[in-house]
Amino acid sequence: MSEPVKKKKVNYGNAWIEARVLLRAHRKQLTIGMGLMLVNRLAGLVLPGSTKYLIDNVFTPKRGDLLVPFALAAGAATLIQAATSFGLSQVISVAGQRAITDLRRRVQAQVLRLPVSFFDSTQSGILITRIMTDAEGVRNLVGTGIVQLIGGMVTAVLALGVLFYLNWKLTIATLLLLSLFGFVMAYAFTKLRPIFRERSKINAEVSGRLGQALGGARVVKVYTAEKREELVFTRGAHRLFRNIAGTITGTSAIGAFSAVIVGAIGVLMMIVGGRDIIAGNMTQGDFFAYIIFVGLVTVPVVQMAAIGTQISEAFAGLDRISDIMTMTTEDANDTNLAPLLSVDGDIVFENVWFEYREGIPVLKDISFTAKEGTTTALVGSSGSGKSTLISLIMAFTRPLKGRITVAGRDIADLRLRDYRRHLGVVLQDNFLFDGTIAENIAFSKPGATIAEIHAVAEVAHCGEFIAEFPDKYDTIVGERGVKLSGGQRQRIAIARAILADPKILILDEATSSLDSESEQEIRDGLATLRSGRTTFVIAHRLSTIQSADQILVLEHGEIVERGKHRELLAHAGRYKQLYDKQYQIERDQFINPGEDYVPESLGTK
Repeated sequence: MSEPVKKKKVNYGNAWIEARVLLRAHRKQLTIGMGLMLVNRLAGLVLPGSTKYLIDNVFTPKRGDLLVPFALAAGAATLIQAATSFGLSQVISVAGQRAITDLRRRVQAQVLRLPVSFFDSTQSGILITRIMTDAEGVRNLVGTGIVQLIGGMVTAVLALGVLFYLNWKLTIATLLLLSLFGFVMAYAFTKLRPIFRERSKINAEVSGRLGQALGGARVVKVYTAEKREELVFTRGAHRLFRNIAGTITGTSAIGAFSAVIVGAIGVLMMIVGGRDIIAGNMTQGDFFAYIIFVGLVTVPVVQMAAIGTQISEAFAGLDRISDIMTMTTEDANDTNLAPLLSVDGDIVFENVWFEYREGIPVLKDISFTAKEGTTTALVGSSGSGKSTLISLIMAFTRPLKGRITVAGRDIADLRLRDYRRHLGVVLQDNFLFDGTIAENIAFSKPGATIAEIHAVAEVAHCGEFIAEFPDKYDTIVGERGVKLSGGQRQRIAIARAILADPKILILDEATSSLDSESEQEIRDGLATLRSGRTTFVIAHRLSTIQSADQILVLEHGEIVERGKHRELLAHAGRYKQLYDKQYQIERDQFINPGEDYVPESLGTK
């Protein structure tokens, strides 16, 4: 868990850009809401405004004939207030929830279009917080918050006009106290805003680490790291506690100060108002109405302070969202590129260099041609650059120097979505979604029929283990496929790739989780899959690549050897060293070491 860092100030310019988009999108509902709010607030002034006339013109002169008209007027105003209040909540609250949904959808769409490097450096918990929690605050801009804020201002201004009419001297003294309150509120907000922003960041970090610990529960248990993870979570939880405690202290201080201001206004009214009544400058009705209207000024001001805090949180959330929305997506230039109708043709690397850290190249001057429909195998020790090369083919990263062409076009000039539609991939760590087996196989081809799913499952030899499940293809695989074995997950991933019917196939340790018998069966399926496709294979089991059209041996980011299986063995270079090492491992694992051992890769090929 990272240590606390210096709090970042909210960039209200960026936040306002996002807020303006939301307000423009929901301006119709907001306009209707504002109209209902004005009617609601005006109707709400009828009952308190009638108190002066009831006391001075009805009760004091004992005019019983005026009671019914006053009561009817107050009752009608109350009905109007109730109706507009209901309509307001329906229009504005629904608009607020729709704004939250729209914003979440926009942020999620933006996040998924960001480069893979962004996901490599950002915790998933932080991204989930940006999408789900930060968007929640916009209800205070598009929803009830902004309407309540403006409504409070309208009520306060109207009530203030009545107060000046009733007793201008007392009102000026009251305004001085309320101005002091407003000054303290403004100061408090400047202190609380950064804390609210920091809270979201801490919450995202804690949630992200918690998600990792829960997702990796097996690793945590194997290495008896429960206590360590408990301590990591405790530190994060205490950081969150200290942040919340700080805001509680601040908001409590605001509440206490507001109570002092209200009490001071009450004392002021007793002294000044009492003297004016005794002197005959105010009637009892005036004084009673003054007390009510002071409440109509003070309560909205206090509410505005609370709403102001909520809107500050909303702007802090929008600022964080703006950080995401202003990032350049990997397909930002696609609209300016010509459509890609086909990837038929060779894939060519021309003097390609790549580095993750400046000055530390991972690939150095890589050049080769993968002919259309052929298989290119990548071998080499760990860290030699094989996965980075594959990442370049999948357009997850871009070359630092040199270029990669597909069918004669630079991959940088291809529309990513068009290009990736022709890709199929089976990775070393195959990701499955928490759904059914059928849904995971069909992920590469939405709308695939059951017959198609069954057919590719048979090619990938999934049918034999699927038949053992009570729910067959409707079996839930669990998060990341946790309810299946590694080999079963890999077979489903292979079936998923077969269903995609790709022109370019990526196999990264596609049989690493399989035993020898299963591997041979899957290899037959992969041979069918590779037919007619431009295929790239990474394999530590050299026996799985003996039929490749070309083998590239990488060491320290460079191609040190290239050729076919038997050619490289005859060359007696790095490939033969790797092969002999693999041969030794396979022989050591052979169940009858006393017998003569012939490695699988020295078979008929």
